[in-house]
Amino acid sequence: MSAIALLFLVLGLGLIGWLTARVRATRFRAGSTVRFSSLPGHHGWFVALWTAIPPLIFLVVWSMTAPALVTDTVLATPAAMQLPPPGFDRASILSEARSLAEGRSFGAFHGLARTLAPSYAAAQTRYDWIATALALLLAFAGGAFAFTRVKPGFGARTQVERVVMLMLLGASLIAILTTVGIVASLLYESARFFSVVPITDFLFGTHWSPQVIDGRDPGASLGAVPLFWGTFFIGAVIAMIVAIPFGLMSAIYLTQYAAPTTRKWMKPILEMLAGVPTVVYGYFAALTVAPAVRDFAVSIGISWASSESALAAGLVMGIMIIPFVSSMADDSIAAVPSSMRDGSLAMGATSSETIRRVLLPAALPGVVGGVLLAVSRAIGETMIVVMAASGVATLTLNPFASTTTVTKQIVDLLTGEAEFDSPKTLAAFALGLTLFVVTLLLNIVALRVVKRYREAYE
Repeated sequence: MSAIALLFLVLGLGLIGWLTARVRATRFRAGSTVRFSSLPGHHGWFVALWTAIPPLIFLVVWSMTAPALVTDTVLATPAAMQLPPPGFDRASILSEARSLAEGRSFGAFHGLARTLAPSYAAAQTRYDWIATALALLLAFAGGAFAFTRVKPGFGARTQVERVVMLMLLGASLIAILTTVGIVASLLYESARFFSVVPITDFLFGTHWSPQVIDGRDPGASLGAVPLFWGTFFIGAVIAMIVAIPFGLMSAIYLTQYAAPTTRKWMKPILEMLAGVPTVVYGYFAALTVAPAVRDFAVSIGISWASSESALAAGLVMGIMIIPFVSSMADDSIAAVPSSMRDGSLAMGATSSETIRRVLLPAALPGVVGGVLLAVSRAIGETMIVVMAASGVATLTLNPFASTTTVTKQIVDLLTGEAEFDSPKTLAAFALGLTLFVVTLLLNIVALRVVKRYREAYE
């Protein structure tokens, strides 16, 4: 029986257990004046959970162990004696045989794979029936045990709520453990990199050329300062020059000048920019903005301007970040007590003077927090710089020149046919760890600033 069919069968048994337990609980409640601690639905869910959860846990564990059991069974057959030793296309032959047995392919490069396919199919069928029998046995045993507990004095509600709490705890732990796993992976691979390349050469070196690495001194070609500068120049300078003025001015207009009907349809349109996929921004930067920037540079006498300039990537990234700045500035300005605005207007100040001298200074911490969050978003952007920025690592202040970023280099280093344990590939993890630490610190500072500002007016 296939895994999908077995899954539906187990869930069907759980549904049957829910119905039978609910009917039984309804019967012993009928005509009784005793106050029960659990509703019939609680008893139904108690039996359903006991019917479905044990076999589902078993199936998850079985799915991880069954492939190895099937392979061991196939290797014990006489046909497997013709297999080459491990490391000599043995894994590819077994993989082709498994694909043929499961019907995922209809031909094989190795003739031995066609010979082993029937053995694979027979072993797979055998273990599928074993899994089906054990799963059904667990379902019936769990359902029967739970059904015997359905009595008037049984606290099914407490048991069900306890299971639900454990499930919610498990769901929350998944996110935490995923984050821990990502950080642990970055730390481990970065430690391997720094065991080959001195950390000072990486953090303070000014020459980045991972394609040509000297085996005696790999740190000489893996200095990341040009990457840090390119990331800062594109994401924190050019992009913010675009995002901060437009985002702040749009927030001021929407909160202070726009009519309610205008704000009602204009604010969602502005926030739609945040929902546009970044690959669309990347295409827009590479196919529209980059040629336009180069043509403009040539028209003003800069003939050597690059079509992969920092200005092109930074402009589009700034457009993408406008909703972040605008939303945070909007919330910060709206959170300023209306008494401050009314008092300024009552003293004879104009609307523009009130905005410049009262509202913006009062909302400044929130605006700064929003800008820091936008910067952390910008320096971690990938698709725009992959499609519009250059791969050349340079230290330059010229926005029309080529430059690269950390995220662009991570993509370049992890694509291709380089060895995974080479300094070139491991450098991607060191760059990722550096980027993770920087964005984490920016987020912490920004959230603390915003939290302190909000507490001041609550």
